[in-house]
Amino acid sequence: MGVMSGPYLIRGSVSLPEAELNWRFSRSSGPGGQHVNTSDSRVELRFDLARTEALPEVWKERALERLAGRLVDGVLVVRAAEHRSQWRNRETAAVRMAAVLAEATAPPPRPRRKGKVPRGINERRLRNKKHRSDVKRGRSGRDWG
Repeated sequence: MGVMSGPYLIRGSVSLPEAELNWRFSRSSGPGGQHVNTSDSRVELRFDLARTEALPEVWKERALERLAGRLVDGVLVVRAAEHRSQWRNRETAAVRMAAVLAEATAPPPRPRRKGKVPRGINERRLRNKKHRSDVKRGRSGRDWG
């Protein structure tokens, strides 16, 4: 088995702490022939977000808040079983974990500043409304004799 191609960067210089990752392996479901009964290719990766020291405190609070629905006792769990090889599933799980944490620790978007509608655009809109109203009024058959 090869060496993992880590470290998996979350953002900037912060990466997934290899020491705090907890791996579990089990048999994958689905087809696969005789080999599938003997190999533990499904991967479950656990990361204790509540107790980690690897993330800056601000990031940690942000992630705990945003991932509240996904966490079980402060632990984030990611599973991977797409590939037939355990090694590739480990890669997938670690990349997925890094992506989830990157999204959860991202700074909130800057508030949107409302722009002012240019006067010309407003005038054109009112002119068009007036025109449509005249056209529709012209359709009513009041003046026809």
